[in-house]
Amino acid sequence: MRVVGLPRAFYHASRLRVVEPSPGAQERLRYLSCWQALKDQGLSSTRASQVLGLPRSTLYRWQRRLKLKGPKGLEEGSRRPHRCRQPTWGVDLPQGVLELRERYPRWGKDRLVVLLRREGWQVSVSTVGRILAHLKARGVLQEPVYHPVSASRRRLRRPYGCRKPKDYLPTIPGDLVQVDTLDLRPLPGVVLKQFTAADRVGISRWDVLEVRSRATASTAAQFLATLKSRLPFPLRAIQVDGGSEFMAQFEEACQQAGLRLFVLPPRSPKLNGQVERAHRACPERSEGTHTEEFWECYDGDLELASLGPALLAWEKLYNTFRPHQALGWRTPAEYISHCHPEAASLARLSHM
Repeated sequence: MRVVGLPRAFYHASRLRVVEPSPGAQERLRYLSCWQALKDQGLSSTRASQVLGLPRSTLYRWQRRLKLKGPKGLEEGSRRPHRCRQPTWGVDLPQGVLELRERYPRWGKDRLVVLLRREGWQVSVSTVGRILAHLKARGVLQEPVYHPVSASRRRLRRPYGCRKPKDYLPTIPGDLVQVDTLDLRPLPGVVLKQFTAADRVGISRWDVLEVRSRATASTAAQFLATLKSRLPFPLRAIQVDGGSEFMAQFEEACQQAGLRLFVLPPRSPKLNGQVERAHRACPERSEGTHTEEFWECYDGDLELASLGPALLAWEKLYNTFRPHQALGWRTPAEYISHCHPEAASLARLSHM
């Protein structure tokens, strides 16, 4: 029996995969087909290009690329210029810039160019800047390690919390809940701390409140458990400021619970506007907040054993009975049930 093999090129070709055109190439091919169909119907090339909303020169360029290279010619090519600007400095100048920068690591190009000119170099500020960027890109120039000495500028590194990404867009209640603390001094020598959580999505106005004698990481972690049990929808992310009470144990509790923790940049309370509005104590500016409608009207015992049930009763009144103008005179419970039924837990609302 005789065995006849095929040419080697056949086996190489069998291993090649068919490359599908990219969506951009398919779109250009579709435009060319429509352009040709319009011309076959009697329209001029100019009129057909106007109907498609594309310049005629672009369509002719695509057509020429299709004839020369086939469908592959319609792929997006490189836009890199044919001629790129080349460095005009030699070998000695970058070495001189490197030595000066290592000697004076905090000096920029404006000061370095003065020193270079003193040494006889005829160089511009922009050239020194490009040399510095070139040295950094090659890894030759290493920036010095920053050692902060000012207490006001020293910030603790967080192991879990981070800034809220720009692409994180909350869409349903629970996607982003703002948490903050309010300092209360109802009487001389009496200091209380109120933890407040406000849902941000759709201005649902659903708030969770708890009063403590101190605002520490331990009490904040305990409030997190309270928040999860009182919200009528699943909690997914929390946004806090840089307060020390939202570090350590609180951060660990968020990580263990699988909650995303977003930390605001310094001096930006406006980014926590929902909960800041709930804390505001300016009766002449707007209607009720917890300060105005509860604390300024409360005349009971200031012991935590008495304050807790009273604040809980106010929270229930605020969320399920008090009409809100911003919600079309509906309660937060009614708003969530009508506008976000997929997130509302009707069973929990009925038992509150």
